[in-house]
Amino acid sequence: MSTRTPLIATMVCLLAATAIPARADTLATDMGRSEYMSACATCHGVGGKGDGPAAQALTKKPSDLTTLARRSGGALPVQLVWEMIDGRASTDIWAHGSREMPVWGYEYRASALLQPEARISGQPEWYVRGRIVALIDYLQRIQVK
Repeated sequence: MSTRTPLIATMVCLLAATAIPARADTLATDMGRSEYMSACATCHGVGGKGDGPAAQALTKKPSDLTTLARRSGGALPVQLVWEMIDGRASTDIWAHGSREMPVWGYEYRASALLQPEARISGQPEWYVRGRIVALIDYLQRIQVK
């Protein structure tokens, strides 16, 4: 077990308790769903089944994200999902930097550096983590029972 696991679990709980409204009716009020629709739905599909409009053009079919928990014994494998989304520590990245899924950690960090608060605080990594936590929260909510 990684020393990051308790931190990740804590961050997911904190975000779920404070940043995600109890009733998320629209993309504007549901940060995780909004993040999913902008970053993931093109490949994984609106419903998360791996049937997005770009899926046919990919070499490897995108995963069905609604069955992540079922395929992992009933619980969402948060650390593995985090590492796949972030991608910066992935062993799947080749020397030229490619892999099937975008390395969202780099993308999120680059966009965080455009945020005045991140530049002032010197903490763009918190923006990266916030986006990943919101996305994981949304993925947890779309798991099939």
